[in-house]
Amino acid sequence: MKIGLFIGSTGSAPTLEGQVQQVVDAERDGFHSFWFAQAPGLMDVLTMIALAGQRTERIEMGPAVLPIFSRHPHTMALQALTVQATTNGRLALGLGVSHKVAVETGMGLSFRRPALRMQEYLTVLSALVTTGKADYKGEFYSVSLTHRVPNATPFPTLIAAFGPRMLRIAGELADGTITWMVGPKTLESHILPRIRSAAQNAGRPSPRICVAAPVAVTDDVASARETAAAEFGRYDQIASYRSMMDIEGVDGPAQMAIVGNEAEVEGRIRAFADLGATDFLASVFPVGPSEQASVERTRALLKSLVGKI
Repeated sequence: MKIGLFIGSTGSAPTLEGQVQQVVDAERDGFHSFWFAQAPGLMDVLTMIALAGQRTERIEMGPAVLPIFSRHPHTMALQALTVQATTNGRLALGLGVSHKVAVETGMGLSFRRPALRMQEYLTVLSALVTTGKADYKGEFYSVSLTHRVPNATPFPTLIAAFGPRMLRIAGELADGTITWMVGPKTLESHILPRIRSAAQNAGRPSPRICVAAPVAVTDDVASARETAAAEFGRYDQIASYRSMMDIEGVDGPAQMAIVGNEAEVEGRIRAFADLGATDFLASVFPVGPSEQASVERTRALLKSLVGKI
């Protein structure tokens, strides 16, 4: 299983230079991948990946995830292919439908039939990325376009998928999924059977399964749970994440955080690998009075696991 980091996992300030430096540091420490959330306070993630690509050579980079409502599939294809060319083939494009409140209240757009929108979006995007041409008429997109980005190659596309239909779409049309607030029980009983069956039925390769989770190595588990509840409590109010926690049988996001000493955290991460996760994406969060020391302890464990799981 490959080990990646989310932005913020170094404890450094999210300035332009600070964000790029986090990727440089992750590559130096041997991590396989680095991921950006498109969140308030962060710059456009595809632009950031293009910039970070100029100072790195090996590490894979991707958004986890970009909301499809924010970019037409043609715009997404052009920008992502440009980033792919700029980084010499190191982009993994993470996409999602976001959430009803964010789309309708924040963007002023309709959240009607999000799964169908994703299905149509991926159909158009895949055609543009692989062939440079898309002729498609659907409910949400009617496209007749051609383009060419010199020196660009196709890239893997991963989607945030929780419900049965989205998991089927992920298996049929994407290269895998990125999960969040998903535990081992949910992964084994809900995520993996559906996405794998869909990929197999569509004649596609076994999907990539990227499990993202909050992580803190600490001896004070109670304090870590309190910090996780404050930091990640908002996910309890989002229906798609709440449904995953219900399957897992937990009360809230604090219980989804992977916390404990080195042996305990390693055991939790290995459990995901044993189930079939291909990637573990760590969102490191600080615990206790010395935040930097806490982050460094967690990163040290994660670094030690690279290439060993």
